[in-house]
Amino acid sequence: MSDIFGTPRPRQPRPPAGRRQKVLVPTLITLAVLLFLGSIFTSVWTDRLWFKSVGYSDVFRSILFTRISMFVSMGLIFGLFVMVNLYLAFRTRPESVPVRRDDPAYRYRLALTPIIRPIGIGVFVVLTAFSGSVGASHWDTFKTWRNATPFGIKDPQFGKDVGFYTFDYPWWRFITSFSFAMIIVTVLAVVFVNYVYGGIRIAGRGPKLTRSAQIHLSVLVGLGILTRAVSYYLDRFGLLVANGGLVDGGTFTDINARIPAKNILIWVAIACALLFFASIFIRSWALPAIGLGLLAVSSILLGAIWPAIMQGFQVKPSEPDKEAPYIARNIEATRQAYDVADTQVESYSATTDLTPEALAASAESRVSTRLLDPTLISDAFEQLQQVRGYYSVPKTLDVDRYTLPGETRPQDTIIAARELNLSGLQANQRNWANDHTVYTHGYGIIAARGNQRGPNGEPVFTASDIPQSGEIETSIPPRIYFGEQSPSYSIVGRPKGSAPIEVDIPRGGSASSDSDSDTSNVTQNTYDGKGGVPVGNLFHKVLYAFKFAEPNIVLSGRVNADSKILYDREPRDRVKKVAPWLTVDGDTYPAVVDGRVVWIVDGYTTSNSYPYSEHRSLREATADTLTDGNAQAALPTDQVNYMRNSVKAVVDAYDGTVKLYEWDTKDPVLKTWKKVFPGVIESKSSISTALLEHLRYPVDLFKVQRDVLQRYHVTDAQTFYEDGERWKVPEDPTAPASSRALQPPYYLSTARPGETDPKFSVTSVYLPNSRQNLAAFVSVNSEATDTENFGKMQILQLPSETQIPGPSQIANSFQTDRGVTQALLQFEQSREARILRGNLLTLPVGGSLLYVQPVYIQRSASEGSFPVLQFVAATFGESVGFGTTLDEALKVALGIEQGTTPPAEDGEGDTPDQPTDGGGGGGADTPAKTTAQWLAEASAAYNDAQAALEKGDLAGYQSKINAMNTAIEGAQDSLGTAK
Repeated sequence: MSDIFGTPRPRQPRPPAGRRQKVLVPTLITLAVLLFLGSIFTSVWTDRLWFKSVGYSDVFRSILFTRISMFVSMGLIFGLFVMVNLYLAFRTRPESVPVRRDDPAYRYRLALTPIIRPIGIGVFVVLTAFSGSVGASHWDTFKTWRNATPFGIKDPQFGKDVGFYTFDYPWWRFITSFSFAMIIVTVLAVVFVNYVYGGIRIAGRGPKLTRSAQIHLSVLVGLGILTRAVSYYLDRFGLLVANGGLVDGGTFTDINARIPAKNILIWVAIACALLFFASIFIRSWALPAIGLGLLAVSSILLGAIWPAIMQGFQVKPSEPDKEAPYIARNIEATRQAYDVADTQVESYSATTDLTPEALAASAESRVSTRLLDPTLISDAFEQLQQVRGYYSVPKTLDVDRYTLPGETRPQDTIIAARELNLSGLQANQRNWANDHTVYTHGYGIIAARGNQRGPNGEPVFTASDIPQSGEIETSIPPRIYFGEQSPSYSIVGRPKGSAPIEVDIPRGGSASSDSDSDTSNVTQNTYDGKGGVPVGNLFHKVLYAFKFAEPNIVLSGRVNADSKILYDREPRDRVKKVAPWLTVDGDTYPAVVDGRVVWIVDGYTTSNSYPYSEHRSLREATADTLTDGNAQAALPTDQVNYMRNSVKAVVDAYDGTVKLYEWDTKDPVLKTWKKVFPGVIESKSSISTALLEHLRYPVDLFKVQRDVLQRYHVTDAQTFYEDGERWKVPEDPTAPASSRALQPPYYLSTARPGETDPKFSVTSVYLPNSRQNLAAFVSVNSEATDTENFGKMQILQLPSETQIPGPSQIANSFQTDRGVTQALLQFEQSREARILRGNLLTLPVGGSLLYVQPVYIQRSASEGSFPVLQFVAATFGESVGFGTTLDEALKVALGIEQGTTPPAEDGEGDTPDQPTDGGGGGGADTPAKTTAQWLAEASAAYNDAQAALEKGDLAGYQSKINAMNTAIEGAQDSLGTAK
């Protein structure tokens, strides 16, 4: 290079490579630390803003303060304890150490001595940060320990309140483990320092320790063994909450071998620790070594061998007798912990037929029977009520009940929120502005009667269209800004006087001819709700740009001084965020309450430390064909052995407001959390009547209880041990055989035996463990307005000698019945239609068990087609009925001709004419028919059946098909070919 005069300029020397590295590495480390701290600050500060926007700042402050306090205190305790001991080890090192250049200790000492101070600071920071984060993660354990509420129930072994196991035991177990880990790390660190600086030398037949190193390590090891003694003490209580044995909780061997062993080991450990402390004054390691060996041998002999010998030689030969008291404890505790102790069990004969009188008496129950399948009519809701391609409803809809105008009783209703679905937009519409500032919300609900079908099998809507219309009314525009399918975030709000930009509703209330890509055909709206975080100032813009990794939040002119950002919009997530101590039900459902669309979320308090109670995995117990993957992911992976539906949460679909209502007023776990967060949970008495009408028994709790009662419906210890009365939940007969998924519970209105009015209930059935016939029918009253009976579980247990078909057998009957197959033949043979069988419902009716299954037909080759309800199959056992309505199907199943009146009791009324084309022949004086006559009757019945089918008279069609089959059998008999 040269200057402007052409004079060569001397080349600047490059910095040495080592110098560049010295600058680069600290710079990168600094940037990484700043990025890490910035992400933490962004997360904390945006959480603060979010909690403020929903009115739960106290929850945020309480959790943050507790976590910070525990991080600092636990981190400093751990870090300072280790560093003080390392300092003592370093200060008491030998003044002179023999130098051997082949000694690894010498090389370590040479490398560490010049940087001993920064190394010490680094170790302290790492240990403090790691142990502090561990401590902060147990903030909830600390809080419940400090605010524990007694259960008022004592365990049968130690006589301690269950609250000790639920609140105290987990905290003391954590403290013990934390302390033991701290001592172990300290011992290893002290050994290393002494080895490097000569306090411990490897020479001759073993290591040699200086006197100071010996004293130091003796004290540390003695403290560690004392901590182990405390652990032995807690282990005794841990046996009562352990799982994996014959039953969960303490069994015979635990109580008679392991607990005595733990008591002995406590004193052995204390004696061993004292021997280590004694070595401070005694120079020999002999006594501490003997004590440590005695502790190890005792642990093996008393903790493993003795229980194994007792189990093998004393318990196994007479296990039913030995374990009976402990099985009884397990049964009682499990039924209490899962709130099934008061389950009402009734014997139910469940006859397989139904008299015409009983049919007439059960008319009210049959009218209330829900026929629409929430898993099959989602496409019908979308095709008939979607309005625009960017709206959608979930694949599985929800079941609620509403008292409609002109009716006195609530009716089962299938309901869904019409939510925003950005994937429904065309590709040229997908950009940041559209995704986050234009398409921001869904609109309204869609609802249909659960027990009716339209003329063509379509749903009978009670809430539909945009703007909202129908029998279920909303007092304000039902915009859905917070829902299960809402975008990750939306930026809403405009300055006063500015034109709105959010897509709202189609002009004229219909969009059948509008293009989804043309926003000129829709009205716009500006969000004016109180929900959302203000994002108008530059600081908040930068925060959320960093949080969502989106610079447009800062750069876009659409983010103005009046803007708000809506995020964490899924109702279940909002509830979990304001109440992180709750486990949330997987089925969130919408409801119209006081004219507003809200989401109702059930919250559970759980524990895994209820003594003697059986553990259950929530994910496994709640899995079935209706399980939603996202909902399942929200459930904890660990197991629980106590569960209560303690909280009903409500999330407003428009402004995102979250309200938590106390539901189980007796739950000690909820009472404890109310002490932790005073004023957060509103009282049960503050629940409005309008909201109470839509609260229901939660499905996940019912699934867990159903899973528990498969075995724990047995209360006798001997019978429980024999395990011959175990039940199982049937597989869903409508699901693919390869899935082996369980049949889900069903919400429907049904009348229990002895009741006249149907009640909204959640129901299921059981099978014997190794058979497919029915064992029991279980239901829970889900009418929250029925305060006396809500939540009462009833099991109708069938006699073991009965052979009532189970769901799979009934499904097989529906698919193989000749009348049904003939009626569906035209659809089976058609390439343009497919048959979809809906949920198989089981109902106790008139002393019998009624099975009902809707049958849907869908044009498979037509774009925009959806399943329509065309037929209903019903049976009381062997007789299958099929018709366009449930009444038709029932009458066919009972052999009642359409249009006839069931005979009255006591022989009153007209006697129906005897059939001329069935029954295998006439009376005693009637001459036997010839084969030709039988065949002629079969031909005539077939022609009549086809005529009935053309008229849409399925009941008449099946009746004639049955007559045809009877005639054919008569012809076979006359030829001598009948088997």
